[in-house]
Amino acid sequence: MRPAAVGFQCPSCVREGSRQTRSGRTAYGGRRSDDPALTSQVLIGINVLVWLAIIVTGRDSSSLLRVLALRPSGGTVPYGGQLFRLPNGVAEGSYWQLLTVMFTHVEVWHIGFNMVALYALGPTLEAAVGRARFLAVYLGSGLAASATILWLAPVHGLTVGASGAIFGLMGALLVLAVKVRGDVRGLLTWIGINFVITFVFVGQISWQGHVGGFVAGVALGAVLVYAPKQRRLAWQLLGLAAFALVVLVAVLVRIAVLAGS
Repeated sequence: MRPAAVGFQCPSCVREGSRQTRSGRTAYGGRRSDDPALTSQVLIGINVLVWLAIIVTGRDSSSLLRVLALRPSGGTVPYGGQLFRLPNGVAEGSYWQLLTVMFTHVEVWHIGFNMVALYALGPTLEAAVGRARFLAVYLGSGLAASATILWLAPVHGLTVGASGAIFGLMGALLVLAVKVRGDVRGLLTWIGINFVITFVFVGQISWQGHVGGFVAGVALGAVLVYAPKQRRLAWQLLGLAAFALVVLVAVLVRIAVLAGS
């Protein structure tokens, strides 16, 4: 691993992953990206636009925030001897929150850190595995983080941020670095620092999303880079489908539990 402005670059990961075949594909079957940074830049742009929309519509009191942020369950809750009606959550049918949460931020430091991390990590992974597989890791990790939040976070709490997807990139890059026998000490140090920060500020940071996203990134990275060369695409699709099924079942079971409580 080589120190970069933010995080770490893995030259061996990029060299191995970007190795072309005659069809112009990476070593892991993905189509080689002409501009590996483009997808991350588009994701950053979407996040910034959503953040600006939340800021101009009221920041913490923004109606857009209540629609896009992840809340496991809304409904009527007692507080101070009175009953308050919370906006609907996933249990009440706001299923889109499982996805939109990873594009939703309020604090400038939060979106700033996440987007800088995305810009540092995203192009390296995309260069190694290709655009479609990079998006599978990013979005899959984000959805797994949302499922973990559904199960482990406070039922009526509100969660925002792309951190689960970002931690998924860390996990996938770690698997890739191990696969190519790169020096993982720098990456492990950076991952460790991020987890220490997560649990030091556990009351302000969604540890559930970070852990869920990281574990998902490791799993998805393993599916992509350890798939047998023979029928690699079929094995990768099978692994991604199995992962999606596990996340879907976890979400549906939790929704049933919340709806029945």
